[in-house]
Amino acid sequence: MLKPMKRSILTPVALAIALMGAAPAAADCYADYKAKQQNPLRLHYGVIQLADAACDNRLRARRLIERRIAKDGWQLLNVMSIFDKKGLAQRKESAGKYYLRY
Repeated sequence: MLKPMKRSILTPVALAIALMGAAPAAADCYADYKAKQQNPLRLHYGVIQLADAACDNRLRARRLIERRIAKDGWQLLNVMSIFDKKGLAQRKESAGKYYLRY
């Protein structure tokens, strides 16, 4: 009798542990970029938080940033870098109102 009870308790616990290990950790990743608008020409430097899927793929990051900033008529010029939250503070002043705006 003891064996089936152990199995029934251990199975859900083992499953829960396995699922927690399989779940991707929330990535705190960001990118800094340069963008422009035409007529009149306007430029801005910004910092944006990226979705997990774009953290280690520069092309995905570029597409994500393009979509977000296009809502306000901005065209992406360059993704400068992708970084974790340790790099946020040093970029905040330079990004000004475009710091985590999109």
